[in-house]
Amino acid sequence: MACLACAQHGAAQELNAPPVPVSAPDAPVPQSDDQIGFAADRLDYDSNSEVVTASGNVQLLREGNRLRADAVVWNRTTGKVEAQGNVSVTDPEGNIAYGDRFEVTDTLKDGVVDNMLLVLESGGRLAAARGERANGVYTLHKAAYTGCAVEDSDGCPKEPTWQIKAVRVVYDPVQARVRYTNANIEIFGLPLIPLPGFSHPVGGEGGNGLLVPNIRYDRTNGVEVALPYYLKLAPNRDLTITPHVYSGTLPMLEANFRHRWDRGAYQITGYATHASRQDASSSLPNATVSDESQKDFRGYLDASGGMQLTPEWSVNGSIRVVSDRTFLRRYDINRDDRLRSTLGAQRIGQNSYFSIAGWAVQTLRLGDSQGQTPIALPAIDYRLRMTDPLLGGRIQLQANSLAITRTHGQDTQRAFAAFEWNLRKLTGMGQEVTFTTYLRGDIYHSSDRGLNTIPLYAGDPGWQARGIAAAAVDVRWPFMGEAFGGVQRIAPRVQIVAAPRLANLSVPNEDARAIDLEDSNLFALNRFAGYDRFEDSTRITYGLEYSLSLPGFSLESVLGQSYRLNNRESILPDGTGLSDRMSDVVGRTTVRYKDFISLIHRFRLDKDGLSVRRNEIDATIGTRKTYALVGYLRLNRNAATGLEDLQDREELRLGGRVQFARFWSLYGSTVIDLTDAKEDPLSVADGYEPVRHRLGITYEDDCLTLGLTWRRDYQAAGDARKGNSYQLRLAFRNIGI
Repeated sequence: MACLACAQHGAAQELNAPPVPVSAPDAPVPQSDDQIGFAADRLDYDSNSEVVTASGNVQLLREGNRLRADAVVWNRTTGKVEAQGNVSVTDPEGNIAYGDRFEVTDTLKDGVVDNMLLVLESGGRLAAARGERANGVYTLHKAAYTGCAVEDSDGCPKEPTWQIKAVRVVYDPVQARVRYTNANIEIFGLPLIPLPGFSHPVGGEGGNGLLVPNIRYDRTNGVEVALPYYLKLAPNRDLTITPHVYSGTLPMLEANFRHRWDRGAYQITGYATHASRQDASSSLPNATVSDESQKDFRGYLDASGGMQLTPEWSVNGSIRVVSDRTFLRRYDINRDDRLRSTLGAQRIGQNSYFSIAGWAVQTLRLGDSQGQTPIALPAIDYRLRMTDPLLGGRIQLQANSLAITRTHGQDTQRAFAAFEWNLRKLTGMGQEVTFTTYLRGDIYHSSDRGLNTIPLYAGDPGWQARGIAAAAVDVRWPFMGEAFGGVQRIAPRVQIVAAPRLANLSVPNEDARAIDLEDSNLFALNRFAGYDRFEDSTRITYGLEYSLSLPGFSLESVLGQSYRLNNRESILPDGTGLSDRMSDVVGRTTVRYKDFISLIHRFRLDKDGLSVRRNEIDATIGTRKTYALVGYLRLNRNAATGLEDLQDREELRLGGRVQFARFWSLYGSTVIDLTDAKEDPLSVADGYEPVRHRLGITYEDDCLTLGLTWRRDYQAAGDARKGNSYQLRLAFRNIGI
């Protein structure tokens, strides 16, 4: 391929040269398809033999076909056209054929080419010792195809990373497909994969055919070979069927259907097999496959889609269900521990929002009760924004309703209406002052209170009502100026929030269970994440924001604390940093240096001894080609046991990539659980428990991706065993989809 491309190097240079328009003064545009438009430096005509000879920068145009050459001889009697010297022919589809000598008909459609190079408009090249074109179809003998570049950045020839060699190749531009006879793929010059009767589409439209197989190995299923077959049902619909064959278990079938139209799109993916399953494993976190496992249907369905009905109205939904809790992990489909199915409709206006939705969750956590998992139907939310006609502030009205049902747990229904008013003012001295007023009325109903596993979240049974009122004043005073060759900003901030005692514990808590003081909610009106709990305290929050911007460097930091003015008992549990009148100190620091360093540090310090209760670091160091990722988290909150989402832990995450050659790179990652009794008194870990290791090597250039990945899992889940797995990835570009 490289030799053929090098032989046509002179002609190939014209791909980057501006075309000479046929409408030049010496080349009149034809008035019909029967006429030929041409341009040349010299034209000779022999009236006796009816032979026209054009030489010097010759161009011919007829019926959308363009020919360029150093010289062209046209026999008007036989209709034979022979072109010589740097010859190129461009068809109406944009494909360009180069050759030493062309023999074509006077329509420029059909002909024979010696030493042919065909550059496809959709990408890719075909080279052959001899080629011909008849009725718009190219037939090449002793040919090769590649989607790779055959020249380097300096214009010198190079071997393509991969190429398909065949005795005979047929390319049909109308069908956009290439067919081979007695072909094989060469990678790095080595013939590796024989392809009898192989064909593939070209361009972005795709077509029916086999896709690149996926090969992997793991301890649970053995060697896996997945061979996808793609079916293009229509320009906007396709189907991919993938058989998965294993050496250690029965095969599995995967199918993916996609459909897109002018108002939306949807996709459906399904997996199905008949394989061994341990029913008892749902409650055994470290169980493994035993002789007592039984064969049964196992599968997974993942469907999602959306449709835009009008510019304001849209609908969307998803279905995610699985036959058992360990199927996804055993077959390495994903590692989700919950699957959520949804259905909803939304209307988004210029100043209004309306949503009605429902969702259901399937838990995959071993030991969790499916009966305690909520089903929300319906969940309704409406919001309307308007301008305050009296004071000029912003008003938001909200109405919300939620019904939660459990098959074996507490059921809850909730509805509320809320009013919020905000006014932002700038004083003459530069202070930014924001006034907020919030009013809300709630109605709750709950049943089966005794089935709630956490009594603190149950509330009182039956009908309950609650009123909420809060007011706040927030003052920021930014100071800006030049510093260290850049711009520095220092902004002290003070907020006062007042709220009366509320009947929080009389209503159930469904959506406000996870709370932790951090920089993101330090100045929030309600530091609970949901609606079921509202912070009923009068408090003052103070903090300092700092930023420094230099060329290529930026630093941002925030630090703050709050103090509760009233002395009534708090509903916030221990470990949140808010249970006492004086809160813990929280902060965040973000550092960026060009595109080389990105560091985010979040922390919480105990108010009494400044002990670190939360320490979280996320850092990226390096370039896009070579980089390191570091993630560290330690939660040492001394939270009370028995409350979910407040367990302490310590974890280290490392990842990185090293590009050791132009196209070669090594990559890896690891997750290590460092939790021990210091963080969690109930933990039996020794402080170093690997969760997952991964290491791989990959080659990636403009037309080929080749990689090998090793992964080791240290945690088992039912019949998803821990152990090693290996995956080979091979992807060709410009060879179909």
